[in-house]
Amino acid sequence: MLKITKIILALSVAAWGFTGAASNLSDWGGTTGAVAAATSMTMFEPIADSWRATTNPVVITLGAIFIVSLKIAGGALCLAGGVRMAAAIRAGPASFATAKRLAVAGCGLLMFMLFAGWIVIAETWFQLWRSDVWRDAALDSAFRYGAMITLIGIFIGAGDE
Repeated sequence: MLKITKIILALSVAAWGFTGAASNLSDWGGTTGAVAAATSMTMFEPIADSWRATTNPVVITLGAIFIVSLKIAGGALCLAGGVRMAAAIRAGPASFATAKRLAVAGCGLLMFMLFAGWIVIAETWFQLWRSDVWRDAALDSAFRYGAMITLIGIFIGAGDE
C-alpha cells in the first residue's frame, strides 16, 4: 500500500505541474501580466528599493517561461518516476528505490521553481510581501504548493518498508 501511495502522489504532482503549465499557456496574457505585476513593483507604495522594478518585456517573458518550463519539466519527471515505480512495484526494494529517483527529482525541481521564483525573486527581490493582495493570494498559494510538494518528495524518497 505504501508503494501505491507513493505512485499516486508522484502522479498527482505531475498532474499539478501539467495542469498549471497548461493554464499558464492557455492564458499567456494573464501569466505575463502576473509576472509584470510582480516585477513592476506597482502593487504597493513606492519604496527606496523601487529601483529594482522593471517593466522590461524580455525579463517578464523570461520569468513566465521559467515558470511554465519548470512546471512541465517537473511534471514530466514526476510522471516518469510514477510510471517507473508502477513498473517496479513487485520488484525488489532496490529496483523500486531506483525507480522513484525521477519523481524525487521532479519534486525537487518544482520546489526550486516555487522557492526561487516566488520566495527569492518575487517576494524578496521585488518586495511582493508588501502587497496585501499579492501576499495573501499568490505568495500563500506558492508556499502551500511548495510545502505540499516538499512533503510529497520527502515521503516518496523515504524507505518503503
